[in-house]
Amino acid sequence: MKVSGPVLRQRDGITCGPTVALVAGMLLDPRRRTAMADAAWFAAEQGRVHAEANRVWPRRLGTTPRGLIRALGAQGARYRWRLFRGRGDALADVRDAVADGWPVPMLVGRGVPRHWVLIVGVGDAWFDVYEPSSGQVRRIEIDSVRGARLRGLGFSRPFGFVLPIRERHRDVRAL
Repeated sequence: MKVSGPVLRQRDGITCGPTVALVAGMLLDPRRRTAMADAAWFAAEQGRVHAEANRVWPRRLGTTPRGLIRALGAQGARYRWRLFRGRGDALADVRDAVADGWPVPMLVGRGVPRHWVLIVGVGDAWFDVYEPSSGQVRRIEIDSVRGARLRGLGFSRPFGFVLPIRERHRDVRAL
């Protein structure tokens, strides 16, 4: 999967979750790419998605895993939450989902979860990760995910992943 075209950045310090949901939706349905080229529309859409995802949770605190799952559902995909399991986490489900064409949101932080990023590519020893505050895709070693030594994503520790519900799988590699 490739995130290309205009730089797609979150509009402020609290819309990383909605931005990740919108970019995931674009990757799952390329027809959305045209609208996302409009910077004003993209910024407004982040606010709309944030309001829908966080019906009860205060928006100033970001987006919860449940809120991100709701936002992804509005983009036409069914996802579930799972916690990071530490050094022994094989990340096989994450790797398989991305290899099958599904973008996978990852919640990162230091002492507490703080920021959503989106895994959009996978290789033998790396993930390509879209980082919404910069709008860039960065290559991250899988061992750095397992060891909670992330660099280039703003925070060093993964807390969990939002994974597609596999029985609803569809092949998006051709998109």
